[in-house]
Amino acid sequence: MADISWYKSNGDRKDSYSSMSEREVILHSLAEVQLRFLCPDDLDEVRALCQEWFPIEYPFYWYEEITSSNRVNSLNAFKLKSLIYSLLNNDAPHYSLYKKQIIGLIVAEIIPHSRLHEEDAGILAKSFSDCDIAYILSLGVLKKYRRNGIATLLLDSLLKNLTTPERKKVKAAFLHVLTTNSAAIRFYEKRKFKLHTFLPYYYSIKGRCKDGFMYVLYLNEGHPPWTLYDYIKCMCGRVMKGAGFFPWVLFNINKALGWLWGEHHESATQDHH
Repeated sequence: MADISWYKSNGDRKDSYSSMSEREVILHSLAEVQLRFLCPDDLDEVRALCQEWFPIEYPFYWYEEITSSNRVNSLNAFKLKSLIYSLLNNDAPHYSLYKKQIIGLIVAEIIPHSRLHEEDAGILAKSFSDCDIAYILSLGVLKKYRRNGIATLLLDSLLKNLTTPERKKVKAAFLHVLTTNSAAIRFYEKRKFKLHTFLPYYYSIKGRCKDGFMYVLYLNEGHPPWTLYDYIKCMCGRVMKGAGFFPWVLFNINKALGWLWGEHHESATQDHH
């Protein structure tokens, strides 16, 4: 993580493309794209894309770290870095003049639960203290390639990795998003992410404070802290099932009555003598 807050520096997407200069590209199939990890040779291209997509000015070493061949940083927090790029189509002459191009990327890191920032510490129930959380730092797609299912492909690839047996300690994936970024909010809500926290003045965009939301998707049997509603729901469930709840109630009622009867009987005996 070095000396910056990786997962607090996410902002809204800066759309600097014009509809006149960018024509939409319709992919006939997602087989036309390929998924792979970032590598050092991608640094300049990734940096240019992030400067187009996001208003946050990331330091240069941030790009060096996310494109590094070393998948583990100094805190031993595994960073997942993947992207897709368009493949050359030899049957289409107009593609033959273009090199393979990065058209979307997703960057995420796995953080030990104990290292979460204070505002994010309430994501999981206390019983999950020894576990990991995945934070989605960035997800972006070139404007002309949007609405082809590329963002979904990237997110699904990440979540598939996070739900493998090797990642069973990862109990949730979360992200921050501007409250005004309705497109991103709809995207994540459609994919089962739930609103967890409202973060007033969370972002500083061009010197102005902006509100944010935290969205969470629970994985590998992870769940949020229980509320009073959850406890009532659990008790009602036990009542409906019958098994386990009524025997416990009867046992404790009998135990209490036995204790009261014993106290009463001992008191009555002492008064008699």
